[in-house]
Amino acid sequence: MSDKRDYYEILGVSRDASTEHLKSHYRKLAIKFHPDKNPGDKKAEEKFKEASEAYQVLSDVEKRQIYDRYGHQGLENSGFSGAGNFDDIFSSFGSIFEDFFGFGGSDGRSRSRVQRGSDLRYDMTLEFMEAAFGVEKEIEVHKLDTCDKCNGTGCSKGTTPETCSHCNGTGQFVQSQGFFKVKTTCPYCRGNGRLIPHPCSKCNGAGRIEIKKKVSVKIPAGVDTGSKLRLNGEGEAGPAGGIPGDLYVFIQVKQHKKFKRDNENILCLVDISFVQAALGDTITIPTLEGEKDLKIPKGTQYGDTFKFKGQGIPSLKAKRRGDQIIHINIKTPTGLSKKQENLLKEFDKLHSNKISNKLKNLFKHIY
Repeated sequence: MSDKRDYYEILGVSRDASTEHLKSHYRKLAIKFHPDKNPGDKKAEEKFKEASEAYQVLSDVEKRQIYDRYGHQGLENSGFSGAGNFDDIFSSFGSIFEDFFGFGGSDGRSRSRVQRGSDLRYDMTLEFMEAAFGVEKEIEVHKLDTCDKCNGTGCSKGTTPETCSHCNGTGQFVQSQGFFKVKTTCPYCRGNGRLIPHPCSKCNGAGRIEIKKKVSVKIPAGVDTGSKLRLNGEGEAGPAGGIPGDLYVFIQVKQHKKFKRDNENILCLVDISFVQAALGDTITIPTLEGEKDLKIPKGTQYGDTFKFKGQGIPSLKAKRRGDQIIHINIKTPTGLSKKQENLLKEFDKLHSNKISNKLKNLFKHIY
């Protein structure tokens, strides 16, 4: 029977602890018992190894399931023999130690990482209707792409890169300052951890070349100024064969002569005459999809609004559209003839008399 301590007890967590909870507790123990903070302390060294082994098991879904069902014996039967020495620990937890301490190991050991390419930005201006209903655009992007002659290795045909002898392939120099480590980029290999003695003639050893690429961008219906689209993998290629970055398209939408956007609704101002407002009429209104009739009722006032349901901008989040809101503006006639002026004065006089008679009748009832 194994005499090892319970992994959950070592990390100080419950058996249903989440991955983040495990990592948080392990981080505290790793910082506390790290060999660089406890030089020559064998007890701290053992606790550090013990905590690392516990975390290595419990952070792995498969190993954790075996341990939960069969304990230490089950892990041994499945081939797991523990965290081992420090080389094994730092090899397994290189990225974690980078996050915790900013270095890979007590002697500068570091796991080589593939670098991701840079993201790119493209600013696109759309017409109002293009943004409303969506469109497909082809754009040209200038970027660094993987060299097609050396496939990103940077080496001439038949040659391979060599490990940098100055940093032993880590890409960094690590110096101790008290309990902490300070790392600087190796100036000889510029952090790549390798040197290229026979560089590719096309990219001069960079592994990447500048190109112009045409990219098709599908703009969904409903985008607006400030919308941002991401095209995965259309950014710059990563160094030394690393994964490419992304291309971000930032949208700017032009204003429309007739419509104004208010989120998913569109607003428009329609002029009608004094006569149309007073007597009512049926007028033609422009919409995003053509013209549509609108009935103006008698007695319509300045500022009254009407609505075309579902005639606005398509929503980016749901399968629906906003509305079109029509604001009424009553135009005051200008340049009237003498006859027209007299008719309006007569109308005003009749209207005033009508109101005056109503008031007289009202006062009769009061007094």
